[in-house]
Amino acid sequence: MIKIDALPAFSDNYLWLLQDSESRRCAVVDPGDAAPVLAWLDAHPGWQLTDILVTHHHGDHIGGVVRLKEATGARVLGPAQENIPARDQALGEGDRVQVLGLEFKVLEVPGHTLGHIAYYHEDSKRPLVFCGDTLFAAGCGRLFEGTPAQMYRSLSRLAALPAATLVYCTHEYTLSNLRFAKAVEPANEATSARFDEVTRLREQGDISLPSSIALERATNPFLRVTETSVKQMADERAGRENPTPAEVFATLRAWKDQF
Repeated sequence: MIKIDALPAFSDNYLWLLQDSESRRCAVVDPGDAAPVLAWLDAHPGWQLTDILVTHHHGDHIGGVVRLKEATGARVLGPAQENIPARDQALGEGDRVQVLGLEFKVLEVPGHTLGHIAYYHEDSKRPLVFCGDTLFAAGCGRLFEGTPAQMYRSLSRLAALPAATLVYCTHEYTLSNLRFAKAVEPANEATSARFDEVTRLREQGDISLPSSIALERATNPFLRVTETSVKQMADERAGRENPTPAEVFATLRAWKDQF
């Protein structure tokens, strides 16, 4: 069994550290800062960092890659369509990679950036996805490079993963995202309950992740654009009818940008 821990970085980033206690090997996802990873390795003598998984090229996700590569010799995996420093293996749609004995399928999920990828491990008992800044708990990433239509398709792909899939995104944005989700769907009891739960977690100093695809389907407005309640709110916000789900999404994303 692979253990996955969050190493906090910057103000709200999480670097996901995968650990195989039997082999004493580990891997890290999106190390924007090398220091937390090196500190963990110093505190755990005998462990080896073997792999660095990168979802996209933003600095808070790649800033520590070169230093970690130089310090450990770890293999660097990253999207083929983006400039990833020290990358050893360029990955695209449908590629499969082995990390600590787990097989990950690469999904191209453009929108936040044009070459953004996710790493999906399909398992009947414990499926999981490292989705970078595409899907957040109760939200989604800003559209820095892609179009609303691209991001809508990417989120739809992730939403179609099995309900039990654990969602490992890379920022602690959940509470603020849920405030927006409540504004979009004030009558959604699941969203209100999740907001209360996450509020308690954060007050206790606990993190709100990982999420699950089932929870996102129930409470994330960006995955619920075909729901009547969400479309009606988007139409009201836009002052017109949004005829397609992608246009509902675009209205919600523009609203969230100013929320």
